[in-house]
Amino acid sequence: MRPARVRPLLPRILADLGDAQSLSAAVSEPESAIPLPSNLPVGSLAQDSVDAAALEAAAIMQDRTGSLPRVLSDPRRIAAAYSSERWFRIDGVTPSAWAPLSGFWAASDGWVRTHGNYPHHAERLRASLGLHVDAGADELRERVAQSSAAEIADAVTNAEGIAVVVGGRNDRVASTAARRPLVESEVIAGGERRAWDDGGAALGGIRVLDLTRVIAGPVATRTLGLFGADVLRIDSPGLPEIGWQHLDTGAGKRSALLDLAAASDRLRFEDLLADADVVVLGYRPASLTELGLAPAAIAARHPGIVIGRLSAWGFSGSDARRRGFDSIVQAASGISWIESADGITPGALPAQALDHSAGYLLAAGIMSRLRRQRAEGGSHLVSVALARVASELLSLPRIPRADADSGLADQVQEFATEAGVVRSVRPAPQFDGSPDAFADGPHPWGTDTAEWLPR
Repeated sequence: MRPARVRPLLPRILADLGDAQSLSAAVSEPESAIPLPSNLPVGSLAQDSVDAAALEAAAIMQDRTGSLPRVLSDPRRIAAAYSSERWFRIDGVTPSAWAPLSGFWAASDGWVRTHGNYPHHAERLRASLGLHVDAGADELRERVAQSSAAEIADAVTNAEGIAVVVGGRNDRVASTAARRPLVESEVIAGGERRAWDDGGAALGGIRVLDLTRVIAGPVATRTLGLFGADVLRIDSPGLPEIGWQHLDTGAGKRSALLDLAAASDRLRFEDLLADADVVVLGYRPASLTELGLAPAAIAARHPGIVIGRLSAWGFSGSDARRRGFDSIVQAASGISWIESADGITPGALPAQALDHSAGYLLAAGIMSRLRRQRAEGGSHLVSVALARVASELLSLPRIPRADADSGLADQVQEFATEAGVVRSVRPAPQFDGSPDAFADGPHPWGTDTAEWLPR
């Protein structure tokens, strides 16, 4: 008999959420390792994050039906979901995941990692370093080589661009983040108990207002949509999204645009928020405070709501003001040197694993708090930071390096959309009776009406 795999992370997640450890008995043992080759235990992180989300959905089914379904853990499906950008196609074309100014650059005394996928970040990067407005990779490489890594990172950061020094294993990112729970959850205000809606899906009748971008937040809300929630993403028309990236994580959701600085749009937004069961926040705390969308303010206006929030670095102090993405946190935390192929040039994880894990962990936390809200009442807050996920990955027991699986293209599904034929990955979290595929394809960015579906 094959020995059971030790799950180093799942007990921690359940403990952070205040859920019974006995729930984990419902998780089936996978037949193989997650095929994500890495020097770090990315497979452990991925599997337990995905399974935690599936387990919390299964626990909701137990609350609603009295029976706890078995959680299915499919290594190949999880690997495909984590590396979704590699399998994504639109009309048969694979978009480039990285813009020319995103990457590692050698400075005079080390390395920096930049992120310039969004046009406004690329503009700030160029301006902060004195480059002309259409400077490309060659000009950036030459400019970075003239200064120290710290000088480059400071100049870009001070101009509200995104760049970090590629740090070593003992960087403060890992040590400071590890002092906090992996998934933080708490009651932040009162509120009467809300009732589950009648229906077969775990999250049937739950309305989720999605204020997130890029990968982690959209993965969280896509997971909630998979299990039956009505997910409505709201973006500002003045902050355009990368079209293919939105489609890659957009299955099962709708997308609308509202300008919260316009009185009529703000009124419409507040009406949506008043009818929401969950709101998921992916913007920096200061920006949310300016919009009146800090968690305490939301809970004061709408008692009984469950709030999920994401951050690259954390939610308090100077770190809360910093911009960041998965690749940036990997570089700053020391992961990039551990993943180096030659010890000379920094490397990267085989997937945007911090983002994807944070998304599934946030979804798990939100579902756990929905259960608690329905049982006890109150307004609840769940928080996950990429830097904290990075510190957890760095502290997990090492496992043998997994082999890659080049045949994961069978873990996809296709949708005819207004943007073209989209091929994206199938859902990773599963339990007996849950959907094996996304029922609805992604909607192009901003093409829906800002309203809830009828219950």
